[in-house]
Amino acid sequence: MGIVVSLLLIAVGAFMRLALTVEADSFDVHTAGMILIVIGLVGSALSIAYWASWGGFDRMGGMRRRTVVVSQPEPVVVAQPNAVVTTTVQEREIR
Repeated sequence: MGIVVSLLLIAVGAFMRLALTVEADSFDVHTAGMILIVIGLVGSALSIAYWASWGGFDRMGGMRRRTVVVSQPEPVVVAQPNAVVTTTVQEREIR
């Protein structure tokens, strides 16, 4: 059960608990609303706890990318003796 379902259960339970004025012989709407609120609160607490332990989504969609820039002097060039060649290497870590 995700955080969205938990919030939906809390909202429906609050509506049943606070806004409805229905009286029934065999079914208590207010108690059912309170049960939905409690289930929603427990579900949201568990969802947040598991989200924190899991770490959430990465910005790269589960893959981390690292860019390494290596600077090396170019072989002897007469026109530009101090030229530097920049090489970019991209690595992906797949979990």
